Amino acid sequence: MLEDGTALFFEEMTGVVPLKGDRPVVNLLPTGLTAEQLQRRQTLQREAYLACMPLDLSAIPVIAPDDVVSFKREGVQGAVFKCLRLGQYPIKMELDVHAYRLSQARDAVLNYLLAAQTHGERCVMLIHGKGYQSKPFAGLLKSAVCYWLSQLDMVLAYHSAKTEQGGTGVLYVMLTKSEQLKLENREANRKGMGWR
Repeated sequence: MLEDGTALFFEEMTGVVPLKGDRPVVNLLPTGLTAEQLQRRQTLQREAYLACMPLDLSAIPVIAPDDVVSFKREGVQGAVFKCLRLGQYPIKMELDVHAYRLSQARDAVLNYLLAAQTHGERCVMLIHGKGYQSKPFAGLLKSAVCYWLSQLDMVLAYHSAKTEQGGTGVLYVMLTKSEQLKLENREANRKGMGWR
């Protein structure tokens, strides 16, 4: 019976001509990035973020030291934001910049957020202080930090902390997922749906 199947196969293939090998083969799948390319990409991303974080005081809206601050991007659900506002998300990382100069604080905040995101942290704490004595206006660092965070697309939301955790001198900050976490979630969802 196997011989009959083979004979039938060859009979059906009569007249079929193999493709010529002179056509170029195109790989549409993305290739892995080299370490150099990754470094260049990270440098460009960092420069783009710094461009969104001005040191020019005329570009920064003034916030009073005791003002409660709040920011939420479109798409952040109300219940999620409420949990952030109430300090109900676990926080494993915090940064204190309240004694920093403006330029030092900007670098520290950006490095901190990038590191937190790389480590998969979704909610972090940022201590900017109230700045009653800061010059040229009270609340200088608080104003700058809040403005910077609102300009960074990796920040989904922030809110002043509860009184027992620092109140208006501290922020809870919610971050987007890192590219690696997004990829892992896509893979997990694809496997969970039975796609191959």
